[in-house]
Amino acid sequence: ICSLLLQLPPPREGAQAAAGEPRQENREGCLGGQSALLMAGAPEDQHAAEPPEGGWGWVVMLAAMWCNGAVFGIQNSCGVLFVSMLSEFGSQDDKQMVFKTAWVSSLSMGMIFFCSPVVSVFTDIFGCRIIAIVGAAVGFVGLLLSSFVSTIEPLYFTYGILFACGCSFAYQPSLVILGQYFKKRLGLVNGIVTAGSSLFTVSLPFLLRVLIDSVGLYNTLRVLCILIFVLFLAGFTYKPLISSANDKEGGKKGMLRFPPAKKIFSFSIFKVMGYRIWAFGIPAALFGYFVPYVHLMKHVKERLGENVQEEVLLLCLGITSGVGRLIFGRVADYIPGAKKVYLQVISFFLIGLMSMMIPLCNSLGGLIAVCLFMGLFDGCFICIMAPIAFELVGAQDVSQAIGFLLGLMSIPMIVGPPIAGILRDYLGTYDVAFYLAGVPPIIGGIILSFIPWVHEKKKPKEKKKAVDEETTKKMLENESTSASGTAEKPSKESESNI
Repeated sequence: ICSLLLQLPPPREGAQAAAGEPRQENREGCLGGQSALLMAGAPEDQHAAEPPEGGWGWVVMLAAMWCNGAVFGIQNSCGVLFVSMLSEFGSQDDKQMVFKTAWVSSLSMGMIFFCSPVVSVFTDIFGCRIIAIVGAAVGFVGLLLSSFVSTIEPLYFTYGILFACGCSFAYQPSLVILGQYFKKRLGLVNGIVTAGSSLFTVSLPFLLRVLIDSVGLYNTLRVLCILIFVLFLAGFTYKPLISSANDKEGGKKGMLRFPPAKKIFSFSIFKVMGYRIWAFGIPAALFGYFVPYVHLMKHVKERLGENVQEEVLLLCLGITSGVGRLIFGRVADYIPGAKKVYLQVISFFLIGLMSMMIPLCNSLGGLIAVCLFMGLFDGCFICIMAPIAFELVGAQDVSQAIGFLLGLMSIPMIVGPPIAGILRDYLGTYDVAFYLAGVPPIIGGIILSFIPWVHEKKKPKEKKKAVDEETTKKMLENESTSASGTAEKPSKESESNI
């Protein structure tokens, strides 16, 4: 998911300012590509300089790469922590322990996306550096407190909410700041930053297993605090090149002023039928999406025994997800318009099918094959999110479109794993949970398949509307010309009479 947040357009205001052209205010107060994600509500008098394309920007890139890796590396390795939490807090008398423990990981991942629209507003008001530093500090405190709990319930707040919200506030500015330092090299920089997530996702599960076996869960969480502390230091590198809304509007007077509400959130995108279907279909498909990340490790231990290195499955998911993003991102360039949605339809069908295949695999080799295919099409689903948003709502509203979608996605990502956990508690096996986890992606794929038809049907109406507007504009211009000519004629006649 993190890669789709990096695929927004490069900043345009800088080029206009450098060329001496006046900056045009985006429709509905959205900031096009300058923000890289959800920087709604920018001040109207904001002018950006041409990005330096390097220099201190390379330090910022490395800091953003660490942020991407630390945040999503920990989140994607939640299956290892989940097994350890079950062992640490589990009880033979508690028949709902899997359900209770699953809430910790699902809350953590869901809250990162649930906070996205709000974080973007604070980033625009206070600037990237302040929000990133405060977010990392909050995440550090949440993770440190998690290492001192004695029961599972406090982890809902310390790890599932406090730590996750801190990660969200630290993560968003790392995307926004890149657009201030790079334009021509933004694609290269985004690729390097995204690699941070894959690198940590591939290596961290093995490190966590070694740490848990040697020093236990609590000390492992304290070691992870080192990653977040480095993230806290990385926030200081986000030297702003663009003033925040607070600096522009209230800084001179020593008081805080928030932008108007209409410049913070733009709900006009929901008037687009294709986007409404997309914003409903994607969350509908994700009720089973996060289930394998949380429960697959526990399922492998129950099915294949304690001596199996189940971490290799997360390794397969991480590697092929990166490969899928590269391959299908290029394929999508050759598919016109909203028909790119069909790639997501195929991805959801195959992800759902792979989820249903997990209970049928009785060997580690079979599970590796399933995870390879699941990771490949997971990368396909993710990499074309931004291009589809462009096709449905246009470049001016793409930040808002992705922001609202991420907020909606958080709901099924929070709910799905606990439901799978309670099924495991009552049935004694994960089989039914994985079978049911494959159903929502297939349903979501069916819903998304209607988008190209709706989008193409809408085009003739938009074309006719544009023609009518152009005709009306020319008529008004002709009337204005005639009126001015009539006004000049009497004045000339009166001059001659005088």
